[in-house]
Amino acid sequence: MPVMELSASQDRAFFEAVCAKSGQDLLRCYQCGNCTAGCPMQPYYDLAAHQVMRLVQTGQRKAALTCSSLWLCAGCGQCSARCPNQLDVALILETLRHMARRAGYNPQPRVAQFSRAFLKSVHSHGRVFELGLLLRYKLASGRLLDDADLAPRLLKVGKLHLTPTSTPGQAEVAAIFRRYEQGAGS
Repeated sequence: MPVMELSASQDRAFFEAVCAKSGQDLLRCYQCGNCTAGCPMQPYYDLAAHQVMRLVQTGQRKAALTCSSLWLCAGCGQCSARCPNQLDVALILETLRHMARRAGYNPQPRVAQFSRAFLKSVHSHGRVFELGLLLRYKLASGRLLDDADLAPRLLKVGKLHLTPTSTPGQAEVAAIFRRYEQGAGS
């Protein structure tokens, strides 16, 4: 069995950055596996949540930022609810996803395309405009006709609007995006 030499690839600054940006003390994680045991997306992950936490603890920047698990996390918070040390594991994974995006890592291109389309829609309208989100994603992914048969049914039951709706608090949402773009959310 090959042995990984951790000291050669350890990036202490990465560990400290994840702790600072997430506001979490990752040294409190003792690898109990509760986060992994409760994760509904675990069967689809390349690395379990507790394994990602260990990569961060040992300063394995590239391995942590290139795993597909970051992009497949549903953000349901089950991992955080199960943590005996009250770590917000979902927030840590989200922090890593932002760091991966900024570093140019994209192991799940369609998930990243959907994420960008979703955020662009919220940025533009203060909330998601479903039709705009779908069109932006379909164009970016090249999957124009996938699920096209669903559109008439969604329109009929009022789940797909042809124009965006106005949103109270749109200025506040825009301010959040400005702070993020200026580096406060990095």
